[in-house]
Amino acid sequence: MDLEAFKATLAEAEPLEEWGRPLQALWWAAQGNWDRAHRLAQAEPGPDGAWVHAYLHRLEGDLGNASYWYRRAARPVSQAKLEKEWEAIAAELLP
Repeated sequence: MDLEAFKATLAEAEPLEEWGRPLQALWWAAQGNWDRAHRLAQAEPGPDGAWVHAYLHRLEGDLGNASYWYRRAARPVSQAKLEKEWEAIAAELLP
């Protein structure tokens, strides 16, 4: 699946289970459901979950917390527009 196909799924009622928690979290974030997205990202112990977690805290404006999660993800703190960062994360995580 490519980024455009992933974006097209935003018209669906739920994300696909086989995507895993980080992609599902991004999907929920795009739906405006920050809490559900955060729960999924927080439940993913690896660097992909930490990267999405960082994005979510940046989205909410908590830059200190976001910085912590970028470090956990071994990623630089993003300076990109939020939409561009969302796309970059999704593109990298898509199978």
